[in-house]
Amino acid sequence: MASGWIWLIAAVLLAIAELIVPGVFLIWLGAAALVTGAIALAVPLTVPLELALFALTAGVAVVAGRSVMSRLPILSDDPLLNERTARLIGRRVTVVEPMTGGEGRVRVGDSIWSAIGADAPAGTLLEVIGADGGRLIVAPVDGQDSTAVEPRR
Repeated sequence: MASGWIWLIAAVLLAIAELIVPGVFLIWLGAAALVTGAIALAVPLTVPLELALFALTAGVAVVAGRSVMSRLPILSDDPLLNERTARLIGRRVTVVEPMTGGEGRVRVGDSIWSAIGADAPAGTLLEVIGADGGRLIVAPVDGQDSTAVEPRR
C-alpha cells in the first residue's frame, strides 16, 4: 500500500522535472508512475510486479506520446530561434576580409562572421545562402553590382 504512494510521489516529481528540463519525455514516465501508483493503491502488488507494470505502462505511454507528438507537432512563432546561422539566410553581407581559396570574413550587422563561397575582394556585397556549422555560405547577389558596398544601418 505504501509503495502506491511512492509511485504517486514519483509521478509528481517527474511532472515537475518535465517543467524544468526541456523536452517532452519525462511527462510520459510520470503518467506511467501515476497509473502504477493508482493500481498499487487499489490492488496489493509485489515490488517485481509493480516494476513490470511500470515498465509496461511506461513503454505504452512513450509510444502513445510519440504518436501524439508526431501528429500534433508543437508549432513555434519563431522556428529558427535557436538556429542563429539559419536566421541569416537571405541577408546581404559585406566582405571585410577578402574571400580567397573559398574562405573569408563578412560583416553581418555589427558582427563579423567566417564565410565560405566564391573568391571576392573586400567590400563586395554578397548574400547568405546557407550555413555550415558556424560559417556562412555566401554567393554573389543576383542582378546587382557585386562590388556595391552594403549601406550602414
